[in-house]
Amino acid sequence: MTDSEKLEALYRIYEKPLYRIAMAVLHQHELAEDAVHDAFCKVIRHLSKLDEPDSPQTKAYMIAVIRSVAFRQYRREARRNTYIVPLSEETAQIPESMDPLQAHIRQSELSEAVNTLLDELNETDRSIVLLHCRDDLTFGEIGRQLGISESAARKRFERARKQLQNKKEALSDEA
Repeated sequence: MTDSEKLEALYRIYEKPLYRIAMAVLHQHELAEDAVHDAFCKVIRHLSKLDEPDSPQTKAYMIAVIRSVAFRQYRREARRNTYIVPLSEETAQIPESMDPLQAHIRQSELSEAVNTLLDELNETDRSIVLLHCRDDLTFGEIGRQLGISESAARKRFERARKQLQNKKEALSDEA
């Protein structure tokens, strides 16, 4: 069987199952199609190493490739969507320029407000927030530094962020 025939057989056998797997991960038609395309591009590079198209080893390989490609694409899309910030009237306004004294006073007020909010957290959660936001450490690095797991650091950060957001909203409502 030539490589061209093998690729054609692989496509005929696996295109729809790979699409279903990609769709289960990505939940978007276009992204799932892209994942299948990328998976076949990856398979082409290793075509000579594959057994018969309908063998169990080939099936396992094809499933592993689509899962890898789909999850990589999912993470890439998640990162891309994380950085999209909706523009509100407030954020769309260009601030008026301040003189250096006004800027210093405003910065001091903001720092004091942030410190007041951070004082609401326990020591570990405060450390996690500061290490992640100020020092730009990953949750894995934070976990190693504080002697907790990466998932615990991530979860504590999310809880602390929610607590800070609720406190900020409560303060805004009082004002």
